[in-house]
Amino acid sequence: MPDQKKKNWRGLRLAGVIIAILAIVIVVHGVLTRASENSRLRDWTDAQALPTVAIISASNNANSSGLEVPGRLEAYARAPIYARVSGYVKDYKVDIGAQVKSGQLLAEIETPDLDQQLSQGRADLVTAQANEKLAKLTSDRWQTIVKTGAVAKQDADEKLGDYQAKQAMTAAAKANVDRLLAMKGFTRITSPFDGIVTARNTDVGALINVGSSAGQELFVVSDIHKLRIYVNVPQSYVPLVPPGTKATMSVPEHPDKKYEATVESSSQAVTATSGTTLMQLGVDNASAELLPGGYATVRLSLPANTGVLSIPASALIFDSKGLSVATVGSDNRVTVKPVTIARDLGKTIEIRGGLAADDKIIESPPDGIATGTEVRVAAQPQKQAAKPASPQKG
Repeated sequence: MPDQKKKNWRGLRLAGVIIAILAIVIVVHGVLTRASENSRLRDWTDAQALPTVAIISASNNANSSGLEVPGRLEAYARAPIYARVSGYVKDYKVDIGAQVKSGQLLAEIETPDLDQQLSQGRADLVTAQANEKLAKLTSDRWQTIVKTGAVAKQDADEKLGDYQAKQAMTAAAKANVDRLLAMKGFTRITSPFDGIVTARNTDVGALINVGSSAGQELFVVSDIHKLRIYVNVPQSYVPLVPPGTKATMSVPEHPDKKYEATVESSSQAVTATSGTTLMQLGVDNASAELLPGGYATVRLSLPANTGVLSIPASALIFDSKGLSVATVGSDNRVTVKPVTIARDLGKTIEIRGGLAADDKIIESPPDGIATGTEVRVAAQPQKQAAKPASPQKG
């Protein structure tokens, strides 16, 4: 029995030791696990405390931009046609939208007053010619008689002078008839060139009085095979838009179609009220799709600037020190660099100085970022600031 008791006691003691060891192992494992979790939590917290930034690189591949400005279409040649004689519209031969040729009859004017003046002028001419004929016969006779000595030479000279005066009166009467005939020719209103009738402001029987202070235009003929486009270019862009610059144009009635235009001339002056320069472009309109007097959106192609770097506008920092850009070094620490803007293209900014082509630039720097700040670079493909610059709207 004593041996049996010793065996039982020894077994209980062994079981207790095993239980104690298991308890120690469980406690140690729990402590180690908690310490590991605390360490991971601390590392995660420290990592989350660092600002996360996205990195881009400057590029000079996107510096070819455009300037978008509104334009006004005008016919390449436009002729308002007025009457030169007073009267009544007898008839008009064309209406708006009609294609006309140079010299084609547009309308006729009845001129009763002018007709009477012409009849009177012709009668005066006949009278002057008759007086001239009689004066010539008289002068010839006196010149023959004076040779015989029967009359004084003074009397013969007076007859010759009278004949010369009658000649002048005949010439004046003829000139008056020619003037009235020329005026009569203006009763036929004709087209000055090939084009289209874009306005008709008269009707049959309408009274025309050319003696009024402001004459009424009867028709407007426009040559629209080619159109002029007038745009106002901001002063800062004028040196970039010389004659010959290419442009594309769109109009509201054909939103899906683009038309090619070319800068032809500039006013060479800046309008003080708007700070812009008026420029003229030419666009072919052989298909007659474009309408004179209409509105157009014109995009001028500006030359590429290879001496600068492009970055998105979101990368700029504006503070009391001026303009700057935040870059990230190999140690993930920030360096804020002051920069100089060459040209603002809206979403893209051209930088003249302060950046290197290999700088890693923070795309959207967080508030309060400064030189020496440690950041965490977002794990994403590196972005390039090489998107084509959107056209500037003037």
